Amino acid sequence: MNEHTDTWSGFDATAFQRQVIAEFRANNGKLTGLFEGWSLVVLTTIGARTGRRRETLLGRLEVDGNAVVVASANGSDHHPAWYHNLRKNPVVTVETGEDTYRAVASVPEGAARDELFGRVVREAPGYADYQAKTARRIPVVILNRIDPDPGEERV
Repeated sequence: MNEHTDTWSGFDATAFQRQVIAEFRANNGKLTGLFEGWSLVVLTTIGARTGRRRETLLGRLEVDGNAVVVASANGSDHHPAWYHNLRKNPVVTVETGEDTYRAVASVPEGAARDELFGRVVREAPGYADYQAKTARRIPVVILNRIDPDPGEERV
């Protein structure tokens, strides 16, 4: 599967994702069905090859006051397209349902990545299963907010 042919045996993953993102936006980040109760974000990146805006719905964790997403691709042997996009263009847009802001994506390496991944797994153990399915080191991405938080006082 890639960003151009997101179809598995008749299932159109791109259309499904667009539908879920529309529901996410219409309900201020609250979803029903399969994703009910999940903490999610819509991450908008700029395509590494195309330069076009790309929207992806991702699971979100909060670590030390920053949003964190994991480039697990469900344990695939390849990084997801959105990860390649933000490596080339690290300024992204994050939608939580209640807030939309710009952020700079950073990807910790080495011991910092391992410590952060451990924290992620303690909060969401399924990511350990994804890591066990692949030989690649699954990246953890910190979304460092660059827009001022609307609740913060300006000096």
